[in-house]
Amino acid sequence: MAASDSQHEWDDYAQRLGMALHRARIAAGLSQEQAAGLSGIATFTYQKLENGQSNPGTSANPKLRTLLNLSRALGVPLKELLPDE
Repeated sequence: MAASDSQHEWDDYAQRLGMALHRARIAAGLSQEQAAGLSGIATFTYQKLENGQSNPGTSANPKLRTLLNLSRALGVPLKELLPDE
């Protein structure tokens, strides 16, 4: 697999993770600010994760601890946030 294919796959994964975060947050009835606060991260960081980005043009790559905190704050098991391979 070429490096560009691998990067494209990661970009897609990060986008799907962001969509899962968005769906879980809406289902929990939380704003982005509330979800971020309950997770212990900045609102701006949470917004970037929902957009699948770390920085403009760079795919999100959150730490496991961040993902666990997000799953707890949103009231969903971690596996529901992680896209299928």
